[in-house]
Amino acid sequence: MTIRLERVYEESRHKGYRVLVDRIWPRGISKESLAADEWLKEVAPSSQLRKDFHAGDLSWDEFRRSYLAELKDHRDILRPLAERARGEAVTLLYGAKDDEHNNAVVLKQYLTMLE
Repeated sequence: MTIRLERVYEESRHKGYRVLVDRIWPRGISKESLAADEWLKEVAPSSQLRKDFHAGDLSWDEFRRSYLAELKDHRDILRPLAERARGEAVTLLYGAKDDEHNNAVVLKQYLTMLE
């Protein structure tokens, strides 16, 4: 399974199927320049979870646990993406500044656990 992570504000390094995984379209980025094949905003963290995490009301571990619980409700949407990643490279696109603590990191972990 090949799943890569890439920040939308950096020069694209990866080929393959590209999926934006944020609920909100990234500021200052046109659809043409992002060149995403799909936008899965429905699998992004809920607005409240995202706000609580960015406000510092949740630790990374609390955010991760809560988001993994939310992702279980989207299993049917995510299963085809996990299957695609078994056959070709998939790049999850995100806007967060922190490369280690964002929803794409958690989503990648979840996709690797789907069978």
